[in-house]
Amino acid sequence: MITLEPFSEEDFIRLISWVENEEDLIQFAGSIFMYPLTQEQLDKYIKENNRKVFRIRSIATDEIIGHCELNYQEETPKLSRILIGPKAERSKGLGKYIVQEMIRRIMSDPEVNAVGLNVFDWNAGAIKCYERQGFVIQANKDKIMNVGNKTWRSVYMLYKRQ
Repeated sequence: MITLEPFSEEDFIRLISWVENEEDLIQFAGSIFMYPLTQEQLDKYIKENNRKVFRIRSIATDEIIGHCELNYQEETPKLSRILIGPKAERSKGLGKYIVQEMIRRIMSDPEVNAVGLNVFDWNAGAIKCYERQGFVIQANKDKIMNVGNKTWRSVYMLYKRQ
């Protein structure tokens, strides 16, 4: 269904075009970028050694349909910045395949026994997708973020090697 390919400078404009407003950027990336997203921010981002950044290609259409990151900043690696860009490609079940491939890549390292991720608690579709792949919400690991005049809560989910 999908394949992950290295994300590079040639992908910057496409990713920027998918981020229509500050809320989209925060939902996708948390607080690591400032709105509006720029090529300069992305250039710095892809040069960080503790991230493996990918574009997502649909095998069915051969089009680039998304972005994701394997994040190695903490002891437990994370799935981060998962985005299906074109709205027409969302809600088709592709998230399942993206998450499976990301887990497969991280777990290919025998030293890794768990993978985490953060997701906003109002993003019920994403939470269900992650739960179906074996992620479990971890108590007392919530983070609060103010977005405009709203308060968003992110929950931490963990997948453990079977």
